[in-house]
Amino acid sequence: MQVEKLKYTIWAADAGRAAEFYQKVFGARVADQNPHITELTVGGGIISIHGGGEGRQTWTGLTFQVADVVAGAAEVIAAGGKCEREPQPENGQPPHLAMCEDTDGNQIMLSRKRG
Repeated sequence: MQVEKLKYTIWAADAGRAAEFYQKVFGARVADQNPHITELTVGGGIISIHGGGEGRQTWTGLTFQVADVVAGAAEVIAAGGKCEREPQPENGQPPHLAMCEDTDGNQIMLSRKRG
């Protein structure tokens, strides 16, 4: 089987608001759009946002690797998202994880490259 592309689909009660969140926070770009789905490219991957979601908290498995998870978490919050708690240092190192969620309750993780 020849795979044409790999995309990850999330659901949103307000797909337009969710797409705007990913564009603002992660610099995502609209690759394709129809009345039901907006495909965004970010970091070499594709996130497909499907309208009609319930807007409730859902773990997605999406992880965004960023240089600074503390600054990244602040950007998530500034764009209307949430982070359960401030990213914590580990073993004397700067924080490497932040557990957050987008404007529609989709839980995402920010991570920093280690070593």
